[in-house]
Amino acid sequence: MNNTQPAQGELSLLFSGEGKPVPGHANGPSVHNYYLVHTVISGRGRFELCGQRYTCTKGDTFIIFPDELFTYIADETEPWHYMWVAFKGHISEHLLLSLGFSPSHPIVRIDDIRPLTSLYRKIRATFELTPYPELADLEAGGLLRVFLKELGQNNVGKLAFHSLANVPDIERQINQAVRWLSYQYAQQISIEELARSLGYHRTHLSKMFKQVTGLSPMQFLLKVRMERAKELLSGQIHLSINQVAFSVGYTDALYFSKQFRKTFSCSPSEYRMLALGH
Repeated sequence: MNNTQPAQGELSLLFSGEGKPVPGHANGPSVHNYYLVHTVISGRGRFELCGQRYTCTKGDTFIIFPDELFTYIADETEPWHYMWVAFKGHISEHLLLSLGFSPSHPIVRIDDIRPLTSLYRKIRATFELTPYPELADLEAGGLLRVFLKELGQNNVGKLAFHSLANVPDIERQINQAVRWLSYQYAQQISIEELARSLGYHRTHLSKMFKQVTGLSPMQFLLKVRMERAKELLSGQIHLSINQVAFSVGYTDALYFSKQFRKTFSCSPSEYRMLALGH
């Protein structure tokens, strides 16, 4: 089933399908300009990529990479039944490498293929008789991300992501606090409330926060707010100083200006003039 309106962006699903080739049926030698994933449902076959040959049976999922010569052939006596999905996009290579897949490591063994086969079917169903292909593309893109997450979940020994499994609880929570401050800087933030929500006394949280980040929570929040203010002053010239102040969490523009001057040795207005070359 084809996606008639694939997005041109970071990750775009192109098509998906299911097949039961006849014995000895071969695809390739050939190359594609997109990524193509097959999951074997039953039977067996042979997959070749980068000069390596793999025998694949039920549960094996193999990935064909763009511009890499491949061949795959159904077994002569027990031909495989498989499902496939194709995609492309500028984050595809980085994402697959992060999940532990590459032309030299293109296969993952999956013991329980039911979640994956369900996703294949949902992806195909998305494009069936839809009156709004653009909406179907949005849904398919979300399903593709879940699909890739399933592949990664079954390839945990090769993931390139930083694992938090062995990170102490306090460090995980400090990382959570960092993310929260980084996103919620425009709100009226109480470090006391933040500490309480994480289950720590403010003094202990501040001590641990500084050990991890090198800054106290208030220092970190000030840094985030000031860097964002610089971006707004130089990139959003239609905003007044009052509006910039409010956008980064200050209800008092004079106090904002004082903090800005203390941080950057110039007022917000002076910084804007310098940034704009005036």
